[in-house]
Amino acid sequence: MNAVETAVDTAAHTRAVVQEFLQARLAGDTARMVELFADDVDWLLAENPAVPWIRPRSTGAECAAQSAELAEHTVAEDARASLDTFLVDGTDAVLFGHLSGTVRATGKSFEGPFALRLTVENGRITRHHLYENSVSIAAACTAS
Repeated sequence: MNAVETAVDTAAHTRAVVQEFLQARLAGDTARMVELFADDVDWLLAENPAVPWIRPRSTGAECAAQSAELAEHTVAEDARASLDTFLVDGTDAVLFGHLSGTVRATGKSFEGPFALRLTVENGRITRHHLYENSVSIAAACTAS
């Protein structure tokens, strides 16, 4: 196999794992997400004490639990996410889109664009860096 074929295979594998992750996330399948995350994950999400589901994480189980914590604190019927771009280069994938929702405790809405960088190594996600409109989310979590 030459270098081009290897790169194509690596990118295809990365895309497949990320698609599995997205399906598991949409389905709320925490057990599958734990399987897809590596034991140790380079997790980056701007920490904000006003937002209960945004906190430091480093294990696969902690990372997978973020989805359930988000669901606990937001109104399911109001949750929206759209994916505009899905780029893959070797072991890295970058997704761009838009998300919105409503915080259950305050009834306030949040929305904004996001960018998600994932790295897949040996079939598991080793990096999860999410960039989102944290100001809008923090404001929605803060009581008036």
